[in-house]
Amino acid sequence: MTKPAKRNISGVLLLDKPLNISSNKAIQIAKHLFSAAKCGHTGTLDPLATGLLPVCFGEATKFSSVLLGANKTYETTLKLGFMSTTGDAEGEISQVAATVQNPAFSACEQTIQDFIGPIMQTPPMYSALKHQGKPLYAYARGGEIIERQAREIIIHGIQIQSLLHNELQLNIQCGTGTYIRTLAEDIGKALGCGGAYLLSLRRTAIDRFQVTQAHTLLALEEMNAAERDACLLPVDCLLQAYPAVTLNDQSALLLQQGRTIEYQPDSNAMPAGEVIRLYNRQHFMGLGEITAKQEIMAKRLLSNSYWSEMTV
Repeated sequence: MTKPAKRNISGVLLLDKPLNISSNKAIQIAKHLFSAAKCGHTGTLDPLATGLLPVCFGEATKFSSVLLGANKTYETTLKLGFMSTTGDAEGEISQVAATVQNPAFSACEQTIQDFIGPIMQTPPMYSALKHQGKPLYAYARGGEIIERQAREIIIHGIQIQSLLHNELQLNIQCGTGTYIRTLAEDIGKALGCGGAYLLSLRRTAIDRFQVTQAHTLLALEEMNAAERDACLLPVDCLLQAYPAVTLNDQSALLLQQGRTIEYQPDSNAMPAGEVIRLYNRQHFMGLGEITAKQEIMAKRLLSNSYWSEMTV
């Protein structure tokens, strides 16, 4: 059988990653389903984590880094009084005390307040952070511990969903660079339980995107090609935080040729360095930037071939 031809499709798929497969595996399956020529992601989830995983096709890959620094929301269940070598159910589990004293709900509420706001967190050994060009998890698998520096992260909010014996279910809103496994361990220690590990982890939101908008691989497999294509969001859905500027045909052409163009605002001028979304005839062109001379220079544009197809 001949393989289906690769398609130069562009857009963003909100995928609900299933349990027990890597983010890369999930993305490769999605790429195959769409017969996409180019595909990328906006940050990974561990195999034992589920939930929202935006997948970028084609020209959307140029802007995938935007979501790497976005705020995220997770639902997780902590097993208090136990530790895992990996911080989750995949590692070797050990009880940290002969007798586990289950905390009261009021104690959990009070303790969790200490973790809201800017806090210092030491990255776990089982992470993709690099040391001398090699990820930390590679050292951890060999039994080697590398000294890590604590760094500042921000926790925007934590809500207790339930507390049943020594299982604490939380909803967590956090900034970029947060390791929920480490946060769980630190919360367990602060509660006097000696530590904790993750029984489950689900990402429910990234920036303004919600997992309720996402599609499962199973659902996508059951669709025909047209139905799958209808699931793709436009490229500029990643960039709604930037103000939009619409250009006439002449200005758009000059910008495509690498020229800067005069910026004539409808209202107030924008500060130098302001990043903007560029449109022509309601079609997204890419990102531009306001210069000190109040001109627009191209920052990152869609390919000429893609943009030409959109404007014919």
